[in-house]
Amino acid sequence: MDYQVEGKRAYCYTGGKPYKPSQPTAVFIHGAQNDHSVWGLQTRYFAHHGYNVLAVDLPGHGRSAGPALTSIEAISAWLLALLDAAGVERALLIGHSMGSLAALETAGAVPARVSKLAMVGTAYPMRVSDALLGAARDDEQRAIDMVNIWSHSTMSPKPSSPGPGFNVMEGSRRLMQRIAARGPEHLFHTDFSVCNSYAGGEAAAARVTCPTLLLLGQRDMMTPPKAARMIKESILHARSIEVAATGHALMTEQPDAVLDALYGFATEL
Repeated sequence: MDYQVEGKRAYCYTGGKPYKPSQPTAVFIHGAQNDHSVWGLQTRYFAHHGYNVLAVDLPGHGRSAGPALTSIEAISAWLLALLDAAGVERALLIGHSMGSLAALETAGAVPARVSKLAMVGTAYPMRVSDALLGAARDDEQRAIDMVNIWSHSTMSPKPSSPGPGFNVMEGSRRLMQRIAARGPEHLFHTDFSVCNSYAGGEAAAARVTCPTLLLLGQRDMMTPPKAARMIKESILHARSIEVAATGHALMTEQPDAVLDALYGFATEL
């Protein structure tokens, strides 16, 4: 579904279901060099089991118009404008990696509009190495390959995907290549710089009042579980779950485990 946010196209995947004001809304926010499709299994299940779904393409990603936003604070403001455009007063926010920081900032900035917060593959601070920043700026394909290696727990997970014949790592690689081809120049570098420069996480966490889940990959080399300690300790109602046999790409390596954790968290009283 298309919305107009600040005069530009903002695309959201809805799971094939129309918006129902009587239902709660879950907003899914992707990470760097990704789009809404990384949440394929989880969003469709939510949409067919009692939730309105808005799986966003952030500006400059996927089907949403650019330019890409250059700070977590700007992404948070855009998310709030999107909620206004969609007529959503309050939502569950689910963010992965860069998207988790945007969800955190939003929950801290406007607590009344966030019913629950789920941060997947998260860390604070979310530092990006100089080598990866440089590769993202000067050799984007090399950066894509680096991230795909570091984001997966193994080269050949068993099973690699619920869909026969689908390769998790190659699928992730092709998605990033597609986002690079369609998006603004140096998009990967922009996204990594956004993560690396965000300095408001501790203050935002201290202002979060809603129940919070940190969903972490036990073998995550990009945002290892220990790097989320500050967030967990700073949010009063936070708890964490570590998903076995997965790296940073939790939603594709362990889609069912991620779905079970997220839907269980969303529906608990």
